Amino acid sequence: MGMLNSIKQFYETKYKTLLVLSLLLIPAALGVLAYEKATTGDYFQKGVSLKGGDTYTIPALGVDVEALQTALSQRHPEGDITVRGVTEFGKLTALILEVSDVEETALLASLDTEGITVLPGNYSKESLGASLGETFAKQTIVALLVAFLMMAIVVFLTFRKLAPCGYVILAVISTLIETLAVVSLLDVRLSTAGIAAFLMLIGYSVDTDILLTNRALRQKEGVLLDRIYRAMRTGITMTLTALVTTSIAYIFSDSDVIKQIMLILTIGLLFDLVNTWVQNVGVLRLTLEKKTDG
Repeated sequence: MGMLNSIKQFYETKYKTLLVLSLLLIPAALGVLAYEKATTGDYFQKGVSLKGGDTYTIPALGVDVEALQTALSQRHPEGDITVRGVTEFGKLTALILEVSDVEETALLASLDTEGITVLPGNYSKESLGASLGETFAKQTIVALLVAFLMMAIVVFLTFRKLAPCGYVILAVISTLIETLAVVSLLDVRLSTAGIAAFLMLIGYSVDTDILLTNRALRQKEGVLLDRIYRAMRTGITMTLTALVTTSIAYIFSDSDVIKQIMLILTIGLLFDLVNTWVQNVGVLRLTLEKKTDG
């Protein structure tokens, strides 16, 4: 109990400092994305589903996936090759290779050199043209922007006040930008499933921000901090529950698609804790306390 009171006291007296630190995450994330754009030509790495290429599924047992990735990248520096393993009950059963700018015969020859013999008809290949991949990328980004715009409209219709609506939108934007920056640092190749995870993240993030703003503005019983703490207990419980779920799914899932979605959600939920309960709380306190003093 004493420790909890100490945390509350620190939170109440240092909230301005914590607010500044949370806001500094935004330019830091933008800096990471700008660096990525300057060095690679894109803000994040795209998978085959967003930029086009070939996806091979090849039966394989006892292969060192990381070593194979390194070897193929060295043999084909002109191309873009990503190697993933498919496991069942913890055992590798197949390889998935996402390949751009490398001919099929050259790839199969390199696999044979690395000790992986691929027989004709014993593997599958799916191709996606570069123009079609670019179209998918544009469509998914448009969907993300439309979802964000609709979220902003709903928030405004809910509170009808520009300041708190702006705080909610800022918190959601911060979460998306910071999550994308970390995903970029981790060299995750985003697929359409990854974009879908960002769509889901908008919903997760706005839920906690609306909870906080609703309790702080519309409920009148008790002092402001008491209302914030009640919202915090509910909101943090919701987020931690979701974090446990996404973490378990990431650790135990054998699907690369599910892993990417859960990784993005896990990172985003961690940032949402900061952006809702530090950033949004801080600006709301400053606004409401200034209004009370005035």
